[in-house]
Amino acid sequence: MTVTTAIDSSAARRAMIDSQLRVSGVNQEAVLAAMSAVAREDFVPASARGHAYIDRAIPLGDGHALPAPLVHGKMLAEAAPQPGERVLVVSCGSNYLPALVEAMGASVEVASAAEAAAGKPGSVGFTLLLIDGAIEHLPAALVAALADGGRVVTGLTRRGVTSLAKGTKAGGAVQLVPLADIGIPVLAHFAAPKSWSF
Repeated sequence: MTVTTAIDSSAARRAMIDSQLRVSGVNQEAVLAAMSAVAREDFVPASARGHAYIDRAIPLGDGHALPAPLVHGKMLAEAAPQPGERVLVVSCGSNYLPALVEAMGASVEVASAAEAAAGKPGSVGFTLLLIDGAIEHLPAALVAALADGGRVVTGLTRRGVTSLAKGTKAGGAVQLVPLADIGIPVLAHFAAPKSWSF
């Protein structure tokens, strides 16, 4: 990487923070510090590095996309990962969100969307679950991976509209509550189970 490219990327990160995050209410210092420190361009295809900080999703291939910076900013602001906290991140195909969570001091394990949807999230006892995309259905295996009282922050798809949503595990279940409509790439692995209707 040349010095000029490093300077350009640093300026783009500052612009992202000032013109996308702060103006939209993401002002938590821990979130801004992580998003300032982690080079988003390192987590997108080479062809997309020049526009890694635009305010829209970036295609990653194989039907996946990296959500816009504002999605990650709002997600982390709602989740508030704590230093030392055990966090499970369901990946969109990029490890950008896990890198942000690690930059906030949490301990991170990553599961692909395919693994998580198939009921193979890895270990259990997580206190925070972050799903890097919008889902229609939260599989029981992901709920089981959470400790009681554990938090979930995810995108949620309802009637074709995506929103940020959060929930807390209580009594072995999680009720997701939509917070605000925002464009979030859909994770097709988490489509709602098909049911018969007459």
